[in-house]
Amino acid sequence: MAKAVGSARQKALIDFLVKRRNELGLTQAQVATRLGEYQSFVARLESGQRRVDVVEFLELAKILKFDPVQLIASLRDMP
Repeated sequence: MAKAVGSARQKALIDFLVKRRNELGLTQAQVATRLGEYQSFVARLESGQRRVDVVEFLELAKILKFDPVQLIASLRDMP
């Protein structure tokens, strides 16, 4: 099994989340508030210091308005 932290898939996930947040014009603090967390929580996710769990991923999909199934499929198909 591939190591998740620091993997190409984790980097692609983080890059997508940051890009999508920026496309929507949201700050880390705004996303954190919608998640019921502190800004530092989102900062740790976006810096790769913390993994995104499934429940958080689904909440992020709602907040950032993306299809979680489609994103998982694109990550799954990565080499």
